[in-house]
Amino acid sequence: MSMATDRRSTILDSIAAAARLAKRDPADVQLIAVTKTHPASEIEPLIAAGQRDFGESRVQEAQDKWPALRAAHADLRLHCIGRLQSNKAADAVALFDTIHSLDRVSLLDALVAAATASGRVPSVYVQVNIGDEPQKGGVPLDNLPAFLDRVRASPLPLIGLMAIPPLGPQPGPYFALLAKLAKRHDVTGLSMGMSSDYPTAIMLGATAVRVGTAFFD
Repeated sequence: MSMATDRRSTILDSIAAAARLAKRDPADVQLIAVTKTHPASEIEPLIAAGQRDFGESRVQEAQDKWPALRAAHADLRLHCIGRLQSNKAADAVALFDTIHSLDRVSLLDALVAAATASGRVPSVYVQVNIGDEPQKGGVPLDNLPAFLDRVRASPLPLIGLMAIPPLGPQPGPYFALLAKLAKRHDVTGLSMGMSSDYPTAIMLGATAVRVGTAFFD
């Protein structure tokens, strides 16, 4: 087994422990293995070990390595977790099953147009700028209700909210705020938590965690 495969078992144990502490079913937490910058040779052992959800940040990189992997493994699910340019919407719709970074009207319109043209409709998370950071993507908190209404009026299935807390402060309050927003707006999915903080995110309600470094570094 590869080191990444061994680490997968450790991560799954940590997910289960955090879920049990929160009195949750570990099966309700989706583990997304973030494989950006890693070649197919490093991904194959994870697939062999049973991993089925994978995340990529860049459309071009995903196009280069995932079509062949998906042809060999039809049950894989690919997640777009990076900021997505509107001019890449058609490529993203063709490739990804779920997009975690929907954060503006122009991108929504581009994704809807691509989905309508292709007949392939990815599910989406709305990314929230939970720390009000100008350098980050995400819908500002004040704009979230109106934007969610627009997404719900589209053909794209809205499955939840996503956020990346600011670096530095403890992430718990930001995760708790995202969970509160999800409850307020009647969405159940919470894509939050990465390698350094996913147990905290699970304790506060995460339904999908995006883990990369803990697999590979």
